Amino acid sequence: MIGFTQILPKLLRANPDMAVKVAWTRAAGTGLRRHAVPFRFHDGTLTISVADAIWQKQLQSMSAELMFRLNNILGQTTVHELSFGINPAAVSQAQSVPEEKLPKVPSAAAPDELLFAAATIADGELRARFIRAAENCIARRDSLIRSE
Repeated sequence: MIGFTQILPKLLRANPDMAVKVAWTRAAGTGLRRHAVPFRFHDGTLTISVADAIWQKQLQSMSAELMFRLNNILGQTTVHELSFGINPAAVSQAQSVPEEKLPKVPSAAAPDELLFAAATIADGELRARFIRAAENCIARRDSLIRSE
């Protein structure tokens, strides 16, 4: 995804926590996204919320691969450790985000990873601003590509 990879480095500089969480949604893929929810990024450690000890153990065994994917998406070694904490409430909340709560933005304007990450932002106004900012970055990129 050209748009995703071009926006992410700028987001990483501006807001590392959000950039790492957005990158996680892509690194985790559709199979893990609803079962492993990024909670916090601090001092090189990304804490992921999982529903139970089974998910925790399974993801710990995949930790090196997931970290490799994550840093590859970020384009640099940003995440040095993954920590998996049991937090069924956070996972349940992520699983229960109804379709009408997801931002209504055409998929061509904002990649699915950005929309998924935006859905985790509780403040509606902040979520809308994040999506508008992403759309503006994509529009600028597309206009630069067209003018070349």
